[in-house]
Amino acid sequence: MIKQKILTTLVSGAIFVMAGASQTVTASTGFDNFTALPSSVAAGSLPESSPFLLANPSWIQLSIANRNNQLAQGQANSGNWDMITANETGINAGRYLFMPFETGNAGVQRIDLLNPDYNTRTVTLVAPGTQGFVSGDASRWTPWGSYLTAEESWGTGSTKGRLFELTNPVSATGTGDSHFVQRSIIPHVSHEGLAFDKNNNFYFIDEVNGGGIYKFVSVNPDATNGDDYFAAGQTFVMQVNGGGNANATGTIAWAPITDVNGGALAGVSVLNADGSIDGRLSANNALGTDYQRPEDLEIKTLANGDQILYVATTTTDEVYSFNLASDNASLFVNTTTLDQATGLSVGSVFHNPDNLAIDAKGNIYIIEDQPGGEADIWFATDTNHDGVAESIGRWASMSTLGAEPTGLYFDKFNPNIAYVNVQHPFSGDDRTIMIAVPEPETYAMLLIGLGLIGVFTDRRKNFPHAC
Repeated sequence: MIKQKILTTLVSGAIFVMAGASQTVTASTGFDNFTALPSSVAAGSLPESSPFLLANPSWIQLSIANRNNQLAQGQANSGNWDMITANETGINAGRYLFMPFETGNAGVQRIDLLNPDYNTRTVTLVAPGTQGFVSGDASRWTPWGSYLTAEESWGTGSTKGRLFELTNPVSATGTGDSHFVQRSIIPHVSHEGLAFDKNNNFYFIDEVNGGGIYKFVSVNPDATNGDDYFAAGQTFVMQVNGGGNANATGTIAWAPITDVNGGALAGVSVLNADGSIDGRLSANNALGTDYQRPEDLEIKTLANGDQILYVATTTTDEVYSFNLASDNASLFVNTTTLDQATGLSVGSVFHNPDNLAIDAKGNIYIIEDQPGGEADIWFATDTNHDGVAESIGRWASMSTLGAEPTGLYFDKFNPNIAYVNVQHPFSGDDRTIMIAVPEPETYAMLLIGLGLIGVFTDRRKNFPHAC
């Protein structure tokens, strides 16, 4: 108990100086220093405020926000907190976390990592149900400095499946002055993962059995705002080995499903009643390659500048890698991949891969869509960076009843901090958990007590309001 109190004091004081403490991230992290867990944690065995069994017992976890507290503060909050990103560029970069609500009345909230007051740290920026927004899932910071999210809800005759941009995510003070804009040039699908490559091409998926992988190429790739970026551009669906197939690896090609400006392409595009484009039916017409519930996306940049797009497919218990330079698709992880804890094929204990994350060193993490007691986060080892993992190991395991872990996000300004949401627990009390690798100098600063905040303030010139 004494140790826990010390750690809580340490982290609650340090969190507000560690996040965003440096604008440069070295290619190293303590998160790859662990011994893989041999099994999942027992369901319900850990408190909801510290719900993870971590593969390195020296790591710290702390609840930095929870839904019941938000409701008590009068914040509109429909729960089911999903994917996480931060303001990765601009003034105060790294200060805020953003996430949507995956509910029938969805919204968006922001966590201020520099606010030491737990009660006022988290603010709803998009009120639940704004513009009929539902099933908010995706989170991605744009190259021009705004926040994207989208609806994981689509089907024939639906009016959903939309992409939205919050154009003032940092300056907005709440729901009254936030600007939430639909970007209708993007075809409607069941959205989850979103990603930008180094050329500012925009990737997304259709989360359904038989869903495609898509790329939007803007006419204005270097735009400084969303109005210009999404003004015109062409959407393509991925074909592997010629397309018209499923779960394929091999040679990648991109087949257009819109014209160069984003309008209907004769013989391919299928229009919805409102004139928007049905990405799913259009992809079928273009003979896109089908994957089984593709969900999250991450892009890794190799030392030679090549980029690999990773996609988790939940139904088939697989993760694929797509080298965007060599145009080659590979199977990154599946149930035959070796388990680091046993040296044998991981088998059926690797199940329902959903979210993906990437740390400062380029390591890929795979988060399962499973209930507490079965929900694991796996660390993938790919030593030669060929897009095929040699092994995976349990990095963390979540115990919260009825919940799933989601949105794992590694801080871009401190390689030893990560954040993850605990979504839809039976208690209804969604949480954001910070996981940190304690650094020796941080322990030394503990002796100074609350004075450690002042010591670090001068290192954080971008944060004039730091405490």
